[in-house]
Amino acid sequence: MLRNYQPLPFTLLAPGAGYVQPTQSTLERVQLDSPATDVMTDLTHVTAVIVLAGDTVDEAFRRMVQRGVRMLLVVDQDRKVLGVITALDISGEKPVQIAVQQGIHRDEVLVRNCMTPCSNLQVLSMDQVRAAKVGHIVATLKHAGRQHTLVVERGDRNVQRLRGIFSTTQIVRQLGMTIQTNVVANTFAEIEAQLSR
Repeated sequence: MLRNYQPLPFTLLAPGAGYVQPTQSTLERVQLDSPATDVMTDLTHVTAVIVLAGDTVDEAFRRMVQRGVRMLLVVDQDRKVLGVITALDISGEKPVQIAVQQGIHRDEVLVRNCMTPCSNLQVLSMDQVRAAKVGHIVATLKHAGRQHTLVVERGDRNVQRLRGIFSTTQIVRQLGMTIQTNVVANTFAEIEAQLSR
């Protein structure tokens, strides 16, 4: 049966070889009236960037830099979502304040101490998102004063699961703007100014 198939030749793995990781392909430019899903990081196509609650904030920051993101999902050992941690959580004064309160060094501060837990996370439903436009998402993020928001759907046994992420940075890129700022209010003011031109 196998006589018609010749074995393929092996080669040796080169030292220092990396590995392929899924990335969301850059979508075409969007307008405010484009479908909201055009600017959503869809976790059915892109692997979520995660960190454990017991990792240090410095490890979380390294992972953000390595993967080019400003938000990580915080998960437990079973990969259940516990919350999120953002670049602002890590780079602000919060880790220093926690270190002082706990009498530890800044590099010992854990993600669980700086993250936003699930109990404080407001999310959008995938059903809402499917009917929304990019402008709705921009207005939602602006109204909430956020850089990110999560999207959930119902999975097996009607259990909520994370489906996607909206990021101001990605939306700005896809709208064709070059705004790079950590101040949410300025970001949205600049979006409005550029769109009105």
